[in-house]
Amino acid sequence: MNGTTISPNWFDANQCYLSAASALVRYEIEKYTVESENGAEQEKALLEALQEAAAAMPEPAALDKICKIFGLSNFESNILLMCACMEFSGDFGGLCAAAQGDTQRAYPTFSLAYSVLPDAHWDAIAPHAPLRRWRLIEMGEGRALTLCPLRIDERILHYLVGTDYVDERLVGIIEPLSEVGNLASSHIKLVEQVSLLWTHTKEAFGAPTLPAVQLCGLEPTTKRSIAANVCKELGINLSIIPAQLIPSTPSEMEVLIRLWERETILSRGALLVDCDMNTADSTREITIRRFIERVNSFLFVTSRERMHLAQRPIVSYDVHKPTTEEQTALWQGTLADKAPQLNGQVSRLVAQFNLSPSTIRAAYTEAAGKLIVGQEKDLGNILWDACRMQARPRLDELAQRITPTMSWQDLVLPTAQQQMLHEIAAHVRQRATVYQSWGFAAKNARGLGISALFAGTSGTGKTLAAEVLAAELRLDVYRIDLSSVVSKYIGETEKNLRQVFDAAEEGGVILLFDEADALFGKRSDVKDSHDRHANIEVSYLLQRMECYPGLAILTTNLKSSLDTAFLRRIRFVVQFPFPDTAQRAEIWRRIFPQSAPTVDLNTTKLAQLSVSGGNIRNIALNAAFLAADAEEPVQMKHILRAARTEYTKLEKPLTDSEIDGWM
Repeated sequence: MNGTTISPNWFDANQCYLSAASALVRYEIEKYTVESENGAEQEKALLEALQEAAAAMPEPAALDKICKIFGLSNFESNILLMCACMEFSGDFGGLCAAAQGDTQRAYPTFSLAYSVLPDAHWDAIAPHAPLRRWRLIEMGEGRALTLCPLRIDERILHYLVGTDYVDERLVGIIEPLSEVGNLASSHIKLVEQVSLLWTHTKEAFGAPTLPAVQLCGLEPTTKRSIAANVCKELGINLSIIPAQLIPSTPSEMEVLIRLWERETILSRGALLVDCDMNTADSTREITIRRFIERVNSFLFVTSRERMHLAQRPIVSYDVHKPTTEEQTALWQGTLADKAPQLNGQVSRLVAQFNLSPSTIRAAYTEAAGKLIVGQEKDLGNILWDACRMQARPRLDELAQRITPTMSWQDLVLPTAQQQMLHEIAAHVRQRATVYQSWGFAAKNARGLGISALFAGTSGTGKTLAAEVLAAELRLDVYRIDLSSVVSKYIGETEKNLRQVFDAAEEGGVILLFDEADALFGKRSDVKDSHDRHANIEVSYLLQRMECYPGLAILTTNLKSSLDTAFLRRIRFVVQFPFPDTAQRAEIWRRIFPQSAPTVDLNTTKLAQLSVSGGNIRNIALNAAFLAADAEEPVQMKHILRAARTEYTKLEKPLTDSEIDGWM
């Protein structure tokens, strides 16, 4: 629906042709009103002027195009011109009134046209005839059909003059779309297939049997780029309508369909119905299907899942993310001369981030800007962070993103647990080498997901360890809100889990299912439908975790509550023990920031408090507030007060042996 480029020569010639054609219509009305002695000569001169104007046209005039594409008869064409004359000439209304013998009818009517114009036929004004079917003219109110005022549609009037633009009634509903970007080779093949499909369609443009093309997948931008490239290949203008904006009222839908189909004919357009954000509302789905089945034009439908139509042929294509090799090629093409600076780090980016072509371009653009203005000079690190930002999933409703601020220095654990956490980090870092370069993925595609179970009582460092891993790997970590994921409605939990994993896959983020035993407990014996569906939820989670390319961490306070079948599929199980005295002393030594003022803190005595690391943090923080309020450095007396508060919260007595020798 982009505006057609008009050459000055055509525009001027079109104006002359339109004026000559309008003069003939005006002459017919004048001849009906007043007899002229030299009428034959005058008509001959007007016809010759029209022929000369037609001969001067470098290509068909706008009026001739409208007559051809809408199939207007000579009489219908003259009615359209008569309505246009009303807009061109200030005295035309008076001429209409004189011809109709009524000063109140200073406008064109079908009665006037039927009386004065040649080749008149009654069905020209029928609802199914082109003038009204395609809304080329509008009929006002009148006491009789033939006496209703006739007015040319504004969009058609501008088209006749040579000004091509989008009908204002479509603005805000249907908008131009011209996203033509680089595509992966597999997507280019889809462009070729769709182009061939429509090129070899036997029916004419706009025929009811023209098949719709459905592009299914999770990446909206890529699907739009494929559609845009198809239209570019075929010389068609692409527009988009969000499915949510399709009117549900039949009369409003009919108007929208008719106006759009007219646009496709005038400006050779294709429409993309965007169903990617469509909800599962069955009423809306019926409305959308009805719209898709009734629109006669080149039509794309983009959606996550396949849609089946009963009244219209639809050809579906699955749009997948680019393969590892395709993403590598896209990165190399995008980086161009900067690729040598990365020293093979492209494979590391591709292994971690599953990006679309548009996201790769956006990440590079962001990185290039940071490279110019920032202090960071390592292009590899800048690109990594840019990819992480671009791939950051939309999980706000189901998860909380945790900004990693902790390091290995903040984590106090026994050596065995520390070593296991380092192994987890190594698995995430080296998965491209092992799975791709060394061929493990080709040998067995199952079980490639990296999963870990962190088990231990509250406050022993499970969430902290996930944050440390995220900081080490320079990845985002999302804590899943189980209250948002688990639903009492059958099928909703799986839907929410799918949304979590689908959104997270692009960036390979760390997923942290906190207190996972609430969702992933032992599968129950099937006693009713709820038991069966609860087991389905667990099975679905197992399947997605095995396929998830990132790291999924489950935390639980009760390892024994987890299903053994579930545990078998977990690659790492890390037990977080309650800290002993030495570990508690080490936690106390590290808990206060260097900038926090402290005086005479005895970590050996503080370690006598039999609490976990999480409780130690709470006590230290509360003590800092008490000291700051007293305008003093943190001392043992502040920690003692804070410890009493924490123990009260835990409903646990603070024994004399725990605070022996403090004061």
